[in-house]
Amino acid sequence: MSDVFNDTQKLDGFSKETKSEARDIILQVYAALKDKGYSPVNQIVGYILSGDPTYITSHNNARSLIRKIDRDELLEDIVCSYLHINSPDGE
Repeated sequence: MSDVFNDTQKLDGFSKETKSEARDIILQVYAALKDKGYSPVNQIVGYILSGDPTYITSHNNARSLIRKIDRDELLEDIVCSYLHINSPDGE
């Protein structure tokens, strides 16, 4: 029997096409937040941490756009970018 507290869970990666779409969406959301005078990085971080879409302005449809991508996907892309790798497998 599996012990959920001791076994390592595996998250499957996302396709390059999906990553490209996510990047485009984040850039659009960033621009909309900046347009409205918000600190885009702080607002996006608030959204990623909480899942609360009200951190994102509805200006230029940004709130609807960001909800099209999974927060897990965003975090994966951020970690890969920070580590300067192309995939979660380190390739």
